[in-house]
Amino acid sequence: MFKIQKFDFLVSFYILCIALSELMGAKTFPLINIFGYQLNASVAVLVLPFIYTVDDVITEIHGKSRANSIVWSGLIMVFFIMVFSLISTHLPPSARFQSTEAAYDSIFGLSARISAASLTAFALGEFLDVYIFSRLRQRFGKKYLWLRTNVSNFVSEFIDTAVFMTLAFYAFDKSPNNNLAFLTSIILPYWFIKCFMSIIETPLVYLGVHWLKKDNT
Repeated sequence: MFKIQKFDFLVSFYILCIALSELMGAKTFPLINIFGYQLNASVAVLVLPFIYTVDDVITEIHGKSRANSIVWSGLIMVFFIMVFSLISTHLPPSARFQSTEAAYDSIFGLSARISAASLTAFALGEFLDVYIFSRLRQRFGKKYLWLRTNVSNFVSEFIDTAVFMTLAFYAFDKSPNNNLAFLTSIILPYWFIKCFMSIIETPLVYLGVHWLKKDNT
């Protein structure tokens, strides 16, 4: 009979969201216009909150150690995606593929700087999320799941966003004040979007915990 273990599904979904954000996150779309200022967001913002949701669900049911193991697995997948992207875009195309080579390289090509920024920010954000959620669970027990998940998400998503934007877009030919103004203008709006997504997806954490708990009772 066809059957999927719930934990296996969650881990697979977690890896899928990571792959989608890495492979398709370069595209931005207009999100909202505030007083004539157009706020754009990466399409990755649609899947990133799910990554943190899975972190919190697994930490709630299986604990910090198991969640960290999943994060390490995700980091290795990100590394493999980056390495394979670099290899595949540098291999010479066959004659039949030459006409689409430029488009392929444009879509899947990754600079070493962006790759390092993405990997570093992902690692810090994910491990911090698990750590904060675990500490809050020790403090409050099983109560206030909504508070524990959002506090851990808000803090870790800020670090993730700030680290990535700084490592990826800091201009060494500009003054520190100029860089600070520019980075603040892209970090804060993007972080606010992530926080909003985290809030509206809080019910998914409750559903995920209830759903996964059935396999552990």
